[in-house]
Amino acid sequence: MKKKHFLLFYLYVVFQLYLFSNNLSQIQLPAGFQIQYYAKNVITARSLTVSPTGIVYVGSKKGKIYALVDEDHDWVAEKVVIVLSGLNRPIGVDYYQGDLYISEVSRILKIADIDKHYASHPSYQVVSAAFPTDMHHGQKFIKIGPDKKLYVPIGAPCNICLKKDPRYASLMRMELDGSQLEIFAHGIRNTVGFDWHPQTKTLWFTDNGRDQMGDNLPPDELNKAVKSGLHFGYPFLHGNNIKDPVFGSQLPAITVTKPEQELGPHVAALGMRFYTGRQFPQHYFDQIFIAEHGSWNRTIPIGYRITLVKLTNNQVVSYEDFATGWLNSKGKYWGRPVDIEILTDGSLLVSDDYHHAVYRIYYEN
Repeated sequence: MKKKHFLLFYLYVVFQLYLFSNNLSQIQLPAGFQIQYYAKNVITARSLTVSPTGIVYVGSKKGKIYALVDEDHDWVAEKVVIVLSGLNRPIGVDYYQGDLYISEVSRILKIADIDKHYASHPSYQVVSAAFPTDMHHGQKFIKIGPDKKLYVPIGAPCNICLKKDPRYASLMRMELDGSQLEIFAHGIRNTVGFDWHPQTKTLWFTDNGRDQMGDNLPPDELNKAVKSGLHFGYPFLHGNNIKDPVFGSQLPAITVTKPEQELGPHVAALGMRFYTGRQFPQHYFDQIFIAEHGSWNRTIPIGYRITLVKLTNNQVVSYEDFATGWLNSKGKYWGRPVDIEILTDGSLLVSDDYHHAVYRIYYEN
């Protein structure tokens, strides 16, 4: 009996390993698209950025910054190099003119000439230490805009609250040396993804809706900031016109900018990118891809997918699935997409902090 039980257990383990190794066969994509692993063992992979040489830099929740190196140019990274370790939730990374910018919870760091030094445990410069230390919504996606300023979000340090410090629930920006720090937009609960329209240079961003209003309220949001100083509603209003049960009656005399698109409730919309590559068919050019990390507190889970928001004349015309399969029909998930980036060949990179991987989605005629 013992041998029989061992054999059954062995077969079960082998079957589970088979399923694990073939997870990507579960991903459903439009006709002509394929998905592969770009890199594995990228522990809690979060934000992505790509240098002109094709090196992919990855932030993480576990204190490490990674460099993914495709040495033989086959669009699979042969090397996963730990650039730095021991940092405080360094999820945000962005590459600009040779340098790598990194966000911690309360600091922004910079490594100069990163492509030359990523493998030699480089030193870093503290660009700014001017941010709150709250861990709740303290992890920061960062990106440098067309104005050559670094944009840094300050999430609300709570599910729903109203703080006197105006930095909370905002998107800030500063010069690349850390000077002239200012609030760019208010009323943003927690954005973990933003990008600028390739033609109009207008900022678009995702925002995570509050919890504890039920399974179907409120929606996450895709917003557009046509100028600085706008207010996007938090904590008073959610979505197009949903008053908050606690703060809705306290709405001050301000104009609230409504979302361009209400996203699914609790889908945890994180990374978003305009598609600026030219590998995909033309109708994907300058359209928005969103990584939906997935609901953690909904009776029937949703999200765990890549969605596509289509624009015409800079206006949203549809919101639809692009890549699904990380969540199965029984409500179980094996992966959670986080961020999206465009690889140098025009394919799409997707990070996954649950499956500890970076995927590559590409198109073949």
